[in-house]
Amino acid sequence: MGHDNHLDLPVDDVSAERLAADGLRLGLLDPSDQQAYAAWSRAESRGFHGSRETSEAIEQRRTYVMSRRITGVWDASAPLPDEPVATTEVWPADLTVPGRRSVGSWAISGVTVAPTHRRRGVARALLEAELRTAMAHGTPVATLTVSESTIYGRFGFAPAALARDLTIDTRRARWTGPQPSGRVHFVTADELLADGLALVERVRLETPGQIAYDGILWDRQLGLMIGDEDAKKQRFIRYDDASGQLQGFASYKLTANDRDFTQHRLDLLHLVTATDDAYAALWRFVLEMDLVSEVRAHLRPVDEPVRWMVSDFRAVQVAELDHLWIRILDIEAALGARTYAAPGRLVLGVSDPFGACDGTWALDVDTTGAATVTPSNEPADVALSVEDLAAIYLGGVSPVVLAAAGRITGSAAELEQMFRSPVAPFLSIWF
Repeated sequence: MGHDNHLDLPVDDVSAERLAADGLRLGLLDPSDQQAYAAWSRAESRGFHGSRETSEAIEQRRTYVMSRRITGVWDASAPLPDEPVATTEVWPADLTVPGRRSVGSWAISGVTVAPTHRRRGVARALLEAELRTAMAHGTPVATLTVSESTIYGRFGFAPAALARDLTIDTRRARWTGPQPSGRVHFVTADELLADGLALVERVRLETPGQIAYDGILWDRQLGLMIGDEDAKKQRFIRYDDASGQLQGFASYKLTANDRDFTQHRLDLLHLVTATDDAYAALWRFVLEMDLVSEVRAHLRPVDEPVRWMVSDFRAVQVAELDHLWIRILDIEAALGARTYAAPGRLVLGVSDPFGACDGTWALDVDTTGAATVTPSNEPADVALSVEDLAAIYLGGVSPVVLAAAGRITGSAAELEQMFRSPVAPFLSIWF
């Protein structure tokens, strides 16, 4: 099935019946209903401890989500019966996999349950409803970025693309990297609106873990959402190569040190580049900014080269975090979508309590790195859970490490040779 029918699928009967037995209603929300969407939006914002949104901000966001599938759980006995007690929103988004290829994913966002309705199985009903709906849609993988890392493993999700936060002491980090041949320019968000998005799409297939943007993901990155206080401080720069072609852009904000104006903190919000030259130019610009003593960069790749481009390696402090979590729903389509690093044949014994991928599967990889996956009755070479299969899927988590942790048994080294990726998986945004 394609992306165009996800809004036509009915609400999941299994979860709807489970919640109805507890006096709750699982339903789909039509975002063209302004009042209903405003109530849903207030509930979602409350779920993430956000401030109360203005009607203008809610209305702006509503215009972006008309192509998203919005779900809620309502309690008719509550004092505010029109305001859902749980929320999710989903949409189909292409996910980059190793080999400059992509696979369809069911992007799940806005998962909240009101504190008044915890421990009643609402989250399980919501998540399992989304997984069954994704399978009905024919989408091989579900994806999400998480606020809590203890929730989603029980549903077969695992962190498949990690990220790092960098804190850089610019007084110690003298630039030793390449000398770029192009130019850095200040621009506005509006000037990046079309060209910047084209660049994002141009480089998306280079890195496993990236997803295709929809409109709100890009406009939010540019600070164009009503009520975004950080947007007032956001500055944008672009890098043009020697021939004048856009090859990268970045955004940042500055925070003054009240005790010493020469020691501002620069927060690097986004940095996207198509060439090594652009990467060097934009990082150098940021690190050599006057009146700045510290640069913080949130959500950067685990294989960030900038540590090797400054005079003091320890000037760059690193903190690692889990970021993109995935769940495999169609093992034949998901494993068949990516390219593998080495040819071979492995029989995988996969355990999946949910049932989507449970069974024994033969993975045959040819000399071009293309794979076919078929059900098998042979003894398994490797035994692992669907959660661990998700972790190694993009090549960012080593099967050998998971074997040492007691999570994978069998031919982990051969699995490592096949699944590794020359580019560490990375997702550059939250969704």
